[in-house]
This record gives sequence, C-alpha cells and structure tokens, in this order.
Amino acid sequence: MKRKRFFAVFCAVLLIASIFVGFGAISGSAAGAEGLAMPTASGTVVYQNEKASIDASNASSGYFMVKYLESTTSRIRIVVQCPSGVKYSYNLNNSGNYETFPFSDGNGNYKITVYKNTSGNKYSTSYSASVDVVLTNEFAPFLLPNQYVNYTMDSKVVAKGKELTAGKTELLDKIKAVYSFVVDNFSYDHDRAENVSSGYLPVLDSVLAEKKGICFDYASVMTAMLRSQGIPCKLVVGYAGKTYHAWINVYSEKDGWINSAIYFDGTTWKLMDPTFASSAKESEAIMKYIGDGENYAPKYLY
Repeated sequence: MKRKRFFAVFCAVLLIASIFVGFGAISGSAAGAEGLAMPTASGTVVYQNEKASIDASNASSGYFMVKYLESTTSRIRIVVQCPSGVKYSYNLNNSGNYETFPFSDGNGNYKITVYKNTSGNKYSTSYSASVDVVLTNEFAPFLLPNQYVNYTMDSKVVAKGKELTAGKTELLDKIKAVYSFVVDNFSYDHDRAENVSSGYLPVLDSVLAEKKGICFDYASVMTAMLRSQGIPCKLVVGYAGKTYHAWINVYSEKDGWINSAIYFDGTTWKLMDPTFASSAKESEAIMKYIGDGENYAPKYLY
C-alpha cells in the first residue's frame, strides 16, 4: 500500500511549460559557452551552522541551494514554508554537494528548514532560516535546472532539445516538437512504477536513452529540453479526476497565462499531458478527457 501511494505521488511529477516571448537571461546564474543558464552557489548570502548550509545568494533569480555539512547516513529532508502558506517537502541527496530548489511561490518570505531523520518517521531540526525573496522576473524559478530536473550543459537531453527545436522561430512550434517527440517515442515503464523506491530521482540521459519511464521521468526529460532552450516551464501538481498527477500551463505574450493548456490546434487551446497522451497513444477517449483541463485541479507549483 505504501509503495502504491508513493508511486501515485511520483505519477504527479509530470510537467508544466510556461512560455514567455522575448524573455531575457537570468542574472545570478552561470552561463555556458552557448549562454545556457545554470544555478550557482555564489556564497554571498549564506545561512548555515555546523550541520547544514543554505545558499540564497541568487534568491532574486528564483532559487536557493542546500548542502548538508555533517557526515551522516540518515535521511535528510527539507521543508519550505512558502509565502502563501503552502509547504513543499524535498529529500536531500546528502551527497556533500549543493542541490537546487525553486522559490516557486513568487515574492515573499520563505522559511527553509533542514531536518535529519532520527528513527522511523521522526526527524530533528538541523537548521532553519527565513529568506525574503524579490524576483527579478516572475518566470525566474522556472528557467533553470533543479533537483527534479537535473541537467548540465553537457547533458544529452540538452542536445536533444536543441536538435528538436532547431530552425523553429515560434515558441509554440518548439513546444510542439518536444511534446511530439516524447509522446511518440516514450513508453510507460510499468516495472519501474511497481518497484520505485522513496527518494527516486530520474537520471535524465538514461531515461532519454531508454525512451521509457514513469510520470516523473516524462516530466523531467521534457522540462529539461524546454528550459535548456530558454523556455520557462512550470510544474503544476494536483489531481486529474481522483488521480494525483501533473500537467502544463503556458504563457504567451499574446494570450497571457493559459491555464491547463498548451497545444493550439488552430481553433482552440488543448491541454498537453505527455504521460496520459503517450500511454494511451493519444486515443480519442484520453484526448477527450485531457480536453480543456476542466478535469484537473492544481495543488502545487514547481
């Protein structure tokens, strides 16, 4: 039962893409040879004790980074209290390196607490800090890699995203190219779904090579392709009917935010849900269910 519940949660981690025409480079991020923005722990604003370090140097660019300093094999958890009151919970890999997390709730005060597992489901507080965030741009949190969408300048998913969007000038054409590639080529990995363990994070290049995965894999690969091409992508997690799931919101300069929609067929906007569409081979029934998004209720934004 626990495994099924865990799988249901990760089925939620799919994708949302936001598109902003004419969006410029994000400050406070390292850039590669071709201008690919990457998060960096600048070390100018750091909150820490002997156990944990929170680098908020680039809060205005929409992210913070956390590293656990104390040597331990215990599970480490991060809980982020957002300005709206919503709480986000993450597992820290505890690799001794910084990991990136988004300020997904926009401007305001965030309380970041790092917890260490003591026994069973019990945790003790290792460190806590409050960070006031004023974003340079509302899209900033959704333009960079993070723990859920972990890519580098040399990742194959980045190269594939560039290949798929080459020669296309319209943002919606770029989105459609990436979406079509995932839907047409990926298959759902039922074995992985049955055996996925707590703390699972996709290795994007492996997923791309295998061309199969669970919802989380679909989402991460597609998000990486879009973000690496400078297209803001926001992950909306909530319910598709009674199923915990995720989908895509889009932003265009012409139409503004188009909630629960991304695909324009020439007449109306259609919700793009890569996992449902791919696993059902875009059957008439599933595409009707996806429809205009009325079956979807948002809960979290990533």
